[in-house]
Amino acid sequence: MAQNEAIPPVEDTAVLDALFHQSPTGLLILDTDLRVLRLNLTRPVLHEAPPEPIVGRHVTDVYDLSAPGEVEAMLGGVLESGTPARGQLVGMRPKGAPGPEYLFSVSASRLEDPQGRIWGVLAEMLDVTERENVRARLRVLRSVREHVGRTLDVVATCEELVQAVVPDLADIAVVEVVDAVIRGEDPPLSPLGREVPLRRAAFGHKGGEEQIQAHPVGDVRALPVPTPYAQTLADLKPRLVALGPDTPWLAADSPRAEAIRASGAHSLITVPLTLRGTILGLLSLYRTDQADVYDNDDVTLALAVAAYTALCIDNARRYTREHTIALTIQRHLLPPCPASQTTVETAHLHVPSEVGGGGGFDTFALSGARTALVVGEVAGQGIYAATTMAQLEIAIHSLAALDLEPDELLARLNDTVVCLAQERAALPPGDRMPLTASCAYAVYDPLAQTCIIALAGHPPPVIAHPDGRTEIPHLPSGPPLGSAEGPPFAATTISVADGSVLAFYTASLLHTSASSDTLQRVLAHPDRPLQDLCDDVLYRQRTDTRHGDVILLLARTHPLPADQVAAWPLDQHPKAVATARAHTQHQLAYWRVDEETAYITETIVSELVTNAVRYGTPPLRLRLIKDRALTCEVHDGNPLAPRLRHAKTIDEGGRGLFIIAQLAQNWGVRYSLDGKTVWAEQTL
Repeated sequence: MAQNEAIPPVEDTAVLDALFHQSPTGLLILDTDLRVLRLNLTRPVLHEAPPEPIVGRHVTDVYDLSAPGEVEAMLGGVLESGTPARGQLVGMRPKGAPGPEYLFSVSASRLEDPQGRIWGVLAEMLDVTERENVRARLRVLRSVREHVGRTLDVVATCEELVQAVVPDLADIAVVEVVDAVIRGEDPPLSPLGREVPLRRAAFGHKGGEEQIQAHPVGDVRALPVPTPYAQTLADLKPRLVALGPDTPWLAADSPRAEAIRASGAHSLITVPLTLRGTILGLLSLYRTDQADVYDNDDVTLALAVAAYTALCIDNARRYTREHTIALTIQRHLLPPCPASQTTVETAHLHVPSEVGGGGGFDTFALSGARTALVVGEVAGQGIYAATTMAQLEIAIHSLAALDLEPDELLARLNDTVVCLAQERAALPPGDRMPLTASCAYAVYDPLAQTCIIALAGHPPPVIAHPDGRTEIPHLPSGPPLGSAEGPPFAATTISVADGSVLAFYTASLLHTSASSDTLQRVLAHPDRPLQDLCDDVLYRQRTDTRHGDVILLLARTHPLPADQVAAWPLDQHPKAVATARAHTQHQLAYWRVDEETAYITETIVSELVTNAVRYGTPPLRLRLIKDRALTCEVHDGNPLAPRLRHAKTIDEGGRGLFIIAQLAQNWGVRYSLDGKTVWAEQTL
């Protein structure tokens, strides 16, 4: 047969019969009015004729289409232009029939006779229902992996899960989590006890949040028994349940039964949120659309979704636990309300970082009515940073008890940090963490009205003077703590007037809107209550830029009242002991100190002056201070330190410091450029 010779009608008929009866692709021939002329669809259910014949009827009268307007426009366009249409996705089912919707990839071509007359359109329909269902399930799984677990918060993770599965996998989704898990505690082992409470962490409905719920989000209660929910958490097996008015177990859970009936849910999947044999919670998925019924493939998808979510919830739980421990450690380290003293009023602002930082501050008393002010920060987050800050605060208190100058204290503290860093370096690679820290250490002396400040990689304080002037003093800042090499630490003495406010802070404060300029503007009114000043700084912060603990420590300074201190010069002579006792008796009588305390004080003064006369060098001075404690101080020009020793039976001396240590609550030695001061304190 020649190439251009027309196909005989008998052969034409044979070709059409083969296509319509043997082709794996569905065929639908429509006339120019889109009425059915002939069809062969691969889904047998679509061949089931309605009461009226299919042939001769409009395609939209025979089938329910997912988008009938778009389909008609596509077919009409093919008839008008002759340009074929390719691969349009169309959902269809028999007109008015219940059941699932089938998906076809539709391609259309115009039909013409040899004379060019248009007499219809041929629609080739490839059944892609299974393919699209697989793609839809993969999209759900991909969405879960992309959007769930972005935060280290258990409740937020559950909310992300609900948003990822509604409406593609479920019309209604409920996530319930073991209440202890939300607090960061270890999850219980399977099977779940009947009394273990679960918290409804998230709820989602394709119709909006106003839909009827069995219990509100946040409600905590145990699961009723016997129900599929309780059974799923008992044997860790998913349940695929058909819901109806005669479902027997609904009687055991009246609130859920009412919500299920109100929503029209007809199909349920319950899946355990489990990890390594422990139970984290329960995922419940409901279908309300009568056309969509869950099958075993949906159960497989729900299991994959639950497995990934359980891992994310456990990560959030572990973080919550670590974060809680870090904040607990930090809370016990920070003074909840630093006690205001005669010479120093204090207030503080502490805003912990979301991940738990290593910031800390402290105020504590030193000898001679002085007060130490400390603000520091350890680089890092979580338990490591909090526990390291705890170690440093203990070291600071121990070093401060030795009456070290601020610069010398930071040098010794740096040695401690270097040792801690070396210990960390010896840990296994996974546990190694670099260790650096910053610190500002200041000592306020109310008698001299000075503040000695030393910095280690820390921002300098802001000083607000009583007249409203503010300044940031130019202080030498040593290297951060943990530096094996670097310039030495330096201490600077600053005079502070009565009513001045010192503001110490962490570097995180400067990363917020409360910059140093803002802080100076707030402190320009130093006569306001200190807590009001702290609150003003807090209100000016931007939380989205905070990368660590925000700490602000304010201290308003006052001199020690003149009638609470007395000092006398003494001669380098044995008679100085009697003179010192006489001065002490007179001053204690003026202060109305009780007889027992006065007697002990006179004894302490006698021993201190005796040691100074025997072993010290001029000049000698006696000073008594009545503040939070009664302090006796004897100064001499000899820098050699006295030594506490136990005298032997035949020794005539050597018992002075031993007696003082027994009588006083605390004692020590403070060194200066012109000698040393031996002091002893008693609690009044």
